[in-house]
Amino acid sequence: MEHIARDADIAPVAALIADPTRAAILTALLGGRALAAGELARMAGVSAATASAHLAKLLDGGLVDVVRQGRHRYYRLAGHEIAEVLEVLARVSARPPVRSLRQSRQARMLEEARTCYDHLAGRAGVGLLDRLKEGGFYDGHDVTEAGERLLSRLGVDVAGARRSRRRFAPECLDWTERRAHLGGALGAAITEVLFERGWYRRGSVPRAVLLTDEGRQGLAELFAGKGLTSVTPVT
Repeated sequence: MEHIARDADIAPVAALIADPTRAAILTALLGGRALAAGELARMAGVSAATASAHLAKLLDGGLVDVVRQGRHRYYRLAGHEIAEVLEVLARVSARPPVRSLRQSRQARMLEEARTCYDHLAGRAGVGLLDRLKEGGFYDGHDVTEAGERLLSRLGVDVAGARRSRRRFAPECLDWTERRAHLGGALGAAITEVLFERGWYRRGSVPRAVLLTDEGRQGLAELFAGKGLTSVTPVT
């Protein structure tokens, strides 16, 4: 029997992701922060020993990295490519049923505003991209001259984002909104500034982020005079 030539051996990676516990761990790390094994165990609903065994497999498979701080070890996704794979899988996967008020609240917060690894997603991310397009700051592939001026006023290092090895400013299909938010190096650079300015802060729900009063005012002023509304606030 003749075998078909393959460009890459995807089966081992797919098998690593396919395990429910490892999938839960990887999803928890989509927030972009490095987390301890104990915290990942709690989030995945397994014992510390079970989480450690799964983390060892993910490390061997190159899907996560470990960061050491003194005696402590923290785990994070191995890169934005891993996050992109997980986001694509989320888009083609069924949504889990909501069985409690707490789960309903968490789902609503993630839909409003969350991090997609290192860039803003959910309604907030989609809204931000809409404002950039409506104002002529982004043309679907790149930022315009007006966009560079706008983002420079915000404090975004556009030139630095261009020098990154990753794609500069691709549209990323949002898995909850089914519309695009801004990804790539530029999306990450903008989100970093939004956190640095205190316009967004991380919430109690993993991956969820909250628009602050300063952020609501700052975004309104950023787009003021251009016939645009601010990014959809988190209620």
